[in-house]
Amino acid sequence: MSLPSTHDVALAAERRTAARLLLAHPLVASDGPHADLFPLIRRHADWLGKRFQQVLGYRLLVDSSYARLFKAGLGAGSGHRLERSTGTPFTPHTYACLALALSVLVTAPEQMLLSQLVADIRAAAADAGIKLEETGRVAGKRTLVAALRQLVAWGVLIETEGHVAAIAQEAGGEALITVDRELARVVVAGPLAQARDGADLVRRAADPGFGGPRTYVRRMLVETPVVHLDELTAAERDWLRTRQRREAQAFSELLGLEMEIRAEGVALVDPEEALTDLHLPGTGTVAQAALLLVERLVEQLRPKEPGHPATGGTLVIGVAVPDGMVDEVLVELIAEYGQRSNWQRGYLEDLPSLREDVLDLLVRMRLMARAGRLRAEGKGLPEGYVEEAPEGRTVTDVHGARPGGDGWVLLAAAARYATHVTVRRAVAAGKGTDVQEELPL
Repeated sequence: MSLPSTHDVALAAERRTAARLLLAHPLVASDGPHADLFPLIRRHADWLGKRFQQVLGYRLLVDSSYARLFKAGLGAGSGHRLERSTGTPFTPHTYACLALALSVLVTAPEQMLLSQLVADIRAAAADAGIKLEETGRVAGKRTLVAALRQLVAWGVLIETEGHVAAIAQEAGGEALITVDRELARVVVAGPLAQARDGADLVRRAADPGFGGPRTYVRRMLVETPVVHLDELTAAERDWLRTRQRREAQAFSELLGLEMEIRAEGVALVDPEEALTDLHLPGTGTVAQAALLLVERLVEQLRPKEPGHPATGGTLVIGVAVPDGMVDEVLVELIAEYGQRSNWQRGYLEDLPSLREDVLDLLVRMRLMARAGRLRAEGKGLPEGYVEEAPEGRTVTDVHGARPGGDGWVLLAAAARYATHVTVRRAVAAGKGTDVQEELPL
């Protein structure tokens, strides 16, 4: 067996770099933040298009000035949310402003005044029967600014003179903006013309089509932090069990990701820690509190003898979190680390807000979840989707692997984030102490 040539190694590295960029940033403009890598996408457009279609069922469109990877959704509750510059997630109203702005911009003139765009958005809302939050008020102005700033970040709007934030000025500022209509037309990826409403659009976008279980499992692996087995149907679990070693090699070659296989599920790990919009461990009050909370919960709730059914053990994917335990632990953490680690005062004085944001991060990291019906039980499946494994095939039984009910569940992947915590004193005068997390090997 001959070793790959230097040219082959370089070619594979270029394609992997381009694929990783598109996966992390599905809309790449030739004059945008990743302009230096855009030539790589153009150079390998045919290969990338075929591979994304074959592996993930994603369509890739490469133009002279942009590249757009049309990703598909994973179903209700599995989206990657947009956030304001402050980290605050978009509200439904912000998404409505964003959608209305796009509906206007696809036929807008190349340049227009900001005030005209706002007027057109209001008119579009009226035509669609959508009641917008009063854009004359401060909150309404900020919401609209957040939507327009997102379009600026994508390159759909260019602030030629002035800034879109001028809307929020007390006297009502003005700006001249340039519109890229082509980019505006390719932002939306879902099958709008076929969908009856928003919920139907989400269902249709998540349908893997002819790829079936193969395509859906691959999408889950690359688009989520971890895939627990009870988040898959019997057919999907069967496909993953028989293909996981081969898939590990394919994902390593295409995206440079390493597959971590456990009894409870599978995760793709990025050694470069670049293909994620979520970070844990991380900086800031919420990330620190979330990591510390997970450590305490794992310590108190870890099952004594989890195992795998194939070896006669009991599969445990999640354990119930007793009512009130999250609040109790957070109160302890605030007392122990809050002041010394300079946690935000607002969180120290508002336990419900801290709890909400910490649990939100842990849910998005798939370390905790609300108890409820799962995909393995038929939740959220497209119409006519194959659920059962082929006759005669034995798949892992996930029944009862996590508790039902209405409360919170600590998931198996949380054990990976159990930490050893040390507190170190800052050297600079006037600084407090901060928390240093160390992950076990």
